[in-house]
Amino acid sequence: MQGRKIKLLVLILLFTASAAFCQTEVLKSVVNNLAFYKQKKDIRYLAGARKSVDSLITTHSDSSNLQKMIYRAIVNSSILYIDSLNKLNQPPAFFNQTVELVDKLSANKKIYRYQPEMDYARHCLANVYIRKAFAYMRISDFNNALQLFMEARRLAPSFKPVNAYIAYSNNKLGNLHEAAKYYTRLIGNDSAKTEYIEAASNTYQAIGDTAAALEIIKKARRSLPAERSLLLDEANIYNNKKNYQALLPLLPALLDMNNNNADVAFVAANCYDHLNQYNKAESLYLRAIELNNSAYDPIFNLGLLYLKQAEIGKEKGSVQNMARSAQWLEKANEISPNDIKCLRVLQLVYTKTGNLDQADRVNNKLKELINQ
Repeated sequence: MQGRKIKLLVLILLFTASAAFCQTEVLKSVVNNLAFYKQKKDIRYLAGARKSVDSLITTHSDSSNLQKMIYRAIVNSSILYIDSLNKLNQPPAFFNQTVELVDKLSANKKIYRYQPEMDYARHCLANVYIRKAFAYMRISDFNNALQLFMEARRLAPSFKPVNAYIAYSNNKLGNLHEAAKYYTRLIGNDSAKTEYIEAASNTYQAIGDTAAALEIIKKARRSLPAERSLLLDEANIYNNKKNYQALLPLLPALLDMNNNNADVAFVAANCYDHLNQYNKAESLYLRAIELNNSAYDPIFNLGLLYLKQAEIGKEKGSVQNMARSAQWLEKANEISPNDIKCLRVLQLVYTKTGNLDQADRVNNKLKELINQ
């Protein structure tokens, strides 16, 4: 999962200064330094801004001046956000002190006058929390990462990706119900990202709530009917539940979107097989084998299919189907020589066709495996 910075939409407003602040001569040096930084991208101007704003706050009266303290919050949070390598050598407590300042200002009853400025400071600090959290994630310390992501969300609740980071961390920690809750918050509208939809669905499946997982996928597909991954997700849910009647209508689009995918061909073949549409099943098993001739399941299932066709009503062609069944079951046995299920079916085919030598050979192999 890649980190993502919060877009600081008020950056230009703040670094060019609002009209109200420009009228305050005492803050002119702070404003100018911020503007110079915006223009030249030289962090020494941020250092100058901090020096200026600190020089204005020397008494208790200064600390009670809302404008001055707002500018201290803006300057300090800007430094924390921009100077990620701490080239300005801020003390270790600088971050926590700035967070405490912003929290204290947020509780001021007159702070509504400076909402854009406070939003900017909060977003800067949220970015720092996210940056620190990703450092923990890189060493797989998801406990600490989660706590920092939660702090980022507290400061910037409208930044949706932080919910994804919280969900991901909870998932890694095994807190699947919490992960599902945060993923659900990300997919509440039709513009939700596919990656969030799939993560939410997978999490609900992991906690055993297949109905919720399916509802998420179905709702998303109504908005994104051409999204191949969502179609595949819905098909996999039906296939895993062995709900072949529900899977059946999805197969034409599924095959069209994944025409060179051996796994999809096998899923479709298996569905048609269970619904007794044997011709379609046979064609798709052969297609799956053509795309991946080392896969065991389609080869074994094709052998079973020919056996079923041979036994249905003993119709014409049963001898040929028995021979085909033995042929494909032998191929399956080559891929997985110790698969007892395959050997038992192969023994049945040879017994039915009167090929006692081959039946004895398979029977001896079964005895060896069972008695191991």
